[in-house]
Amino acid sequence: MPPVRGKLTHGAPLAPLVWFKSGGAAEWLFEPADIDDLANFLFALDPAVPVMGLGLGSNMIVRDGGVPGVVVRLGKPFATVETDGLTLKCGGGASGILVSSKARDAGIAGVEFLRSIPGTVGGFVRMNGGAYGRETCDILVECEVVLRSGERRTLQLADLGYTYRHSELPNGAIVVSATFRGNPGEPADIQAEMDRIGASREASQPLRSKTGGSTFKNPDGHKAWQLVDAAGCRGLRRGDAQVSEKHTNFLLNLGEATSADIEALGEEVRDKVRAHSGVELEWEIQRVGVNK
Repeated sequence: MPPVRGKLTHGAPLAPLVWFKSGGAAEWLFEPADIDDLANFLFALDPAVPVMGLGLGSNMIVRDGGVPGVVVRLGKPFATVETDGLTLKCGGGASGILVSSKARDAGIAGVEFLRSIPGTVGGFVRMNGGAYGRETCDILVECEVVLRSGERRTLQLADLGYTYRHSELPNGAIVVSATFRGNPGEPADIQAEMDRIGASREASQPLRSKTGGSTFKNPDGHKAWQLVDAAGCRGLRRGDAQVSEKHTNFLLNLGEATSADIEALGEEVRDKVRAHSGVELEWEIQRVGVNK
């Protein structure tokens, strides 16, 4: 491995870093000191070594055999938010709660929905994260990425080819910052909207559980949870993996579920939905690494 100024760990367990609390280790886990540290490392790294970014690990199944190559995790140096007028310049490691709170304090409305997405700016940008009627593409101005080659590049909104929960960001690219633009608003009104969103999530989603968030994308004209429910999958179990009884588009780790259990349960749900309604559910949760 090339020399670094940040932290580079061989065989780092990933289960503690992901919401499901399951899965294997990263061959290498790199937590860069800053953008230059990341760029220099990727430039010097053998091009054959795969690279993957990791945020809060909320929308991810790490398979039990672990992740080969390098997993890049952006820590505190990247958890920054600066406001200027109606724009927010955010580090790739900043959480949705941090971004929406800074926006509220600055009187910037329109980004409250980020409060409800359990992830980081890098993840929002990569997957066009969204909730409550808004998506990242509605607020993004531009983002800065470090490509797998180590090259730093600024991409505009139009460069990302956004569709529902998808972008055309190059493989191995790490989003190190993003600029969002909102609308003028009163902090009290913004807080009220954030409270409304928080209460809605608390009432409808299993937030206190080991879960990965929304499991399947909503197919055109359908709600994924309704399809799962109609197929009789509410509460369905495989080992300690279970379809949530509170919100059927969430899978849970009830205790000692392996990632193989969780993924197999998801595939069983897809089979049952296909058989019942003819609709093909597509995974929203990213599944990474190799099976044991």
